[in-house]
Amino acid sequence: MGQLVNGEWIKGSISNNAKDGGFKRLNSVFRNNISEDHDTYRAESKRYHLYVSYACPWAHRTLIFRKLKKLDNHISVDFSHPDMLDMGWSFAKDFPKATGDTLYNKRYAHEIYQLSNNKISTKATVPILWDKKTRSVVNNESSEIIRIMNSAFNNITKNYDDYYPHNLKNEIDDINKIIYENVNNGVYKSGFSTTQASYEDAVIKLFSTLDMIEKLLEKQDYLVGNVLTEADIRLVPTLIRFDCVYYLHFKCNLKKINDYKNISRYLKNLFKKIPISSTTNFEHIKRHYYYSHDNINPHRIIPIGPETSI
Repeated sequence: MGQLVNGEWIKGSISNNAKDGGFKRLNSVFRNNISEDHDTYRAESKRYHLYVSYACPWAHRTLIFRKLKKLDNHISVDFSHPDMLDMGWSFAKDFPKATGDTLYNKRYAHEIYQLSNNKISTKATVPILWDKKTRSVVNNESSEIIRIMNSAFNNITKNYDDYYPHNLKNEIDDINKIIYENVNNGVYKSGFSTTQASYEDAVIKLFSTLDMIEKLLEKQDYLVGNVLTEADIRLVPTLIRFDCVYYLHFKCNLKKINDYKNISRYLKNLFKKIPISSTTNFEHIKRHYYYSHDNINPHRIIPIGPETSI
């Protein structure tokens, strides 16, 4: 995947690896908030739009929140094509459930970034939270988008469910940090490492953290406070993709999620509690990873298995 440099798209893979071969994720550039009294971005029905990919775990958490917080009729959404090649995320419609860009008929996600700022330097990632009124990117950091969704539109939807309650904030932040570093981003650190040492370091931290989560879930149903919080919703997209993609493609193969008794039970319970099935598309997921990452899978062969019914 290329990136925007001073508003111009530079094709090809640009390394995010440190000198030791470890994968380093770049920070998101657009970090604005939405609120009822915000000077620029006020909470309004049908004003905002999401650009996402079914394949992307970071985008997946925003889709789950959009459903949980009853925002379907208030924040519209477009789904990219699963292939992310030299031009980045594409809005081609020649794949099932790829909608294209219904707002501006752009071909690629980076053109949405250019529409917002024609001099921007950034990776053209999803999710993108877009403001139709100002024609600008509000935010492209998934962890912040879900917090916007958690509270900004409550008086519009009349849904006051709180997945980041004040009394649990410190605990949620603490476990989010560990899971982000070692699991959510840990699978990418494993898969995109370019040295044996950095790969092994990432994999060991990944499975040590999964072991910690397994032990935690032995005595409770959720990660924090024994109630459903954003911590659970941030973890779920990684767990869903693990056995069908990360285990093989990213060489995270010490165990499968199915080998963890408590995590498997936890995941099955969450299927009943939150909109996972309606926001998950394994056809997009498998196509994206195995086809887009030709540095890892040069012949772009997509495995038939494993069974992915949920």
